[in-house]
Amino acid sequence: MPVSNPMEQPPKPHWFRVMIIGRRPRRTMVRIVVLVAVCIILRQFVLLPIQVDGISMLPTYHTGQINCVNRLAYLRHEPQRGDVVSVRLAGDSVMYMKRIIGLPGESVAFHSGKTYINGEPLDEPYLKNPCDWEAGPFECATNEYYVVGDNRSMPIGLHTQGRAERDRIVGKVLL
Repeated sequence: MPVSNPMEQPPKPHWFRVMIIGRRPRRTMVRIVVLVAVCIILRQFVLLPIQVDGISMLPTYHTGQINCVNRLAYLRHEPQRGDVVSVRLAGDSVMYMKRIIGLPGESVAFHSGKTYINGEPLDEPYLKNPCDWEAGPFECATNEYYVVGDNRSMPIGLHTQGRAERDRIVGKVLL
């Protein structure tokens, strides 16, 4: 009759199995299910991946670059001047990525390559290229923000910019 040695341990699983599913398969499966659920919830309700298409945000963001929009960024406070936001045009698939320069109730104008808010020049350290725009003033209503891209070296006629209603701002761009 074989006698079992109490000091003897069960055989160790093969190293390949340990690498793939771990030493405790049930715990690994629970972790995978939780991770997948968290990723789905984040994707559906918090982070929206977007891809930059165009040159209007150069040199800050480049064509083809993928960023995430934080949909919860403005739950506790309103968008601020200088924030890069995603503005919804139609549905969730067509959006612009722009920088907020004008807040509700303000007047925005461009003169000799400078941006003026209520007649005062705006400091924009994120601009790298010279600008020669002449436009405005544009008045923002109480629920509108003035948005524009960072690439102001483009002619103003080729640049998509203007007032965006608050409910069209999806969230703040991360990264």
